[in-house]
Amino acid sequence: MRRIVLVGLGDVELVRRVLSDLLLNPALRGQLEIVLHDGDPGLRATAEALVRSLDAEADARAVISVSAERRRALAGADFVVAAIDVGGFEATLKDFEIPHRYGLRQTIGDTIGIGGIFRGLRGIPTFVELGHEMAELCPEAWLLSCSDPMAMTGLAVQLATGFTRFAGSCHAVCDTHLYLADLVGRGLDEVEFVTAGLNHQSFVLRFEAEGRSLYPELDAALAADDQHVRVEIYRRFGYFPTESSEHAAEYFPWFMRHKDETSRLGVQVEEYLRRSGQTLHRYEETRRALSAGRSLLVRWQHPEPASVAMLAMLTGQPKEVYVNVPNEGLIENLPRESCVEVPALVDAAGIHPKRIGELPVQLVALNRTFQNVVELTVRAVLDGERRHVHHAAMVDPNTAATLPLHAIEALCDELIDAHGDLMPEGVRR
Repeated sequence: MRRIVLVGLGDVELVRRVLSDLLLNPALRGQLEIVLHDGDPGLRATAEALVRSLDAEADARAVISVSAERRRALAGADFVVAAIDVGGFEATLKDFEIPHRYGLRQTIGDTIGIGGIFRGLRGIPTFVELGHEMAELCPEAWLLSCSDPMAMTGLAVQLATGFTRFAGSCHAVCDTHLYLADLVGRGLDEVEFVTAGLNHQSFVLRFEAEGRSLYPELDAALAADDQHVRVEIYRRFGYFPTESSEHAAEYFPWFMRHKDETSRLGVQVEEYLRRSGQTLHRYEETRRALSAGRSLLVRWQHPEPASVAMLAMLTGQPKEVYVNVPNEGLIENLPRESCVEVPALVDAAGIHPKRIGELPVQLVALNRTFQNVVELTVRAVLDGERRHVHHAAMVDPNTAATLPLHAIEALCDELIDAHGDLMPEGVRR
């Protein structure tokens, strides 16, 4: 049997979608052991009920267990799927409410920006511990992360643990490919894509069919569109970005501080608070559905990237999957010590990232700005250096465009105090 461990069970929709893909595959009937781990006993109980319901409906005959102890869960794992959000909704609320008082506006706040920095400060220590434990207890397993900020946690695992079998899994690239194919009236299987960069800031480098670029057709389709951030970025930098407009807005210095721009471009300020509320609502809806005995198996969906990767390795049927992995020269003009998003061939032998070469100079300039925030946040945790928290915020595009230096420092100090024990010991007062 193949042992799949889920670490972090708060996002029941992710659990539902990933496991539906696996449990519905007839080749894996009776072949899976699923272990559920979370520090919250309520989440463990709900996830166990959900997974047993999915397994029964799919007649997958999986062996299902729950563990309150992470090391016990990890021992002998083949795959570890991590969806970790340290501090949950209460911590996220602080990441928005405190900057709001300083006049700093955010939309999603989970990748860079003040929200991304502090989510990274909370999550990086857990991922470093996880990397060390996997190196000891299941060194041949793959750590498939579905957690933000992916570029930060991936780099931290790379630098601090030496565990290299890390692959971040995100919808942004495949969703963008679907969107672009639809805009030019093509089926996804008709279009050749190559996309690369950093998670939530990758760019579509190749968009072709019948050996010719489809970018001219995209230009015609977008001719009247002046209402989206990602279209603005595409027109000025020449390649279509993967992240949604409301998310991409906070990765640059040109949008969030200008209320007329966010209004013109339809950017929903503090959008992530609404989405977090939806996640909590889905959790309660799932509990009610389980109590009522309703079906929760997801039979028709765009597959989850993490489950596509696992299925390719488990069944030996090769697939291309976009992953976030240690760079090590995959993108030559980004630092080797970075976590980059690239296509990979996944088969029974594992994950094989494809080399991209050099990104166009204007794109790598944007990625380097992003990477500066990532690297400083990671170093703040690994070096126990509080000043690097300030430095990360000071070079962050949206924060730097909005606040003077003394306010950035005061904001960071207030957030460190507000998060208390959720902050790494080295960065606390």
